[in-house]
Amino acid sequence: MSLSDLKPPKGAKHAKKRIGRGQGSGNGKTAGRGHKGAKSRSGFKFKRGFEGGQMPLHRRVPKRGFHNPFRVEYEVVNLDTLGARFDAGVVVTPELLRERGVVSNGKRPVKVLGRGEIGKALTVRAHKFSGKAAEKIAAAGGHTESLAEVAKA
Repeated sequence: MSLSDLKPPKGAKHAKKRIGRGQGSGNGKTAGRGHKGAKSRSGFKFKRGFEGGQMPLHRRVPKRGFHNPFRVEYEVVNLDTLGARFDAGVVVTPELLRERGVVSNGKRPVKVLGRGEIGKALTVRAHKFSGKAAEKIAAAGGHTESLAEVAKA
């Protein structure tokens, strides 16, 4: 066997259909487009979501509720996580949380919530704190610094 002997398998190659070349071709007259209607015309294109005049899916499905375009999604960190991952005296920032794999998304602001206990004095810099979280950090001898207020100033 050599490269000159190679052939595609039987049935893999076939002549292209020559449309609109007279009745003898089997595809003359309407050229496989059927009779009349939009699809028989030249230059016809479907609009996105068009279903042949049937009510399109995006209009059939009921719409519910309200989507607030100004909603802010936060990356959430709890106190028990901070207590387990960081030593006393460390300054915890969103960048450090990302490095340690505590938060994943780098674009979202960070919010600290008050689940669990924290027995270490940490300085926590985040965009937002729940009331309980701020109280517990202060009770443990730590400090909270809100980055949102710094950004506005």
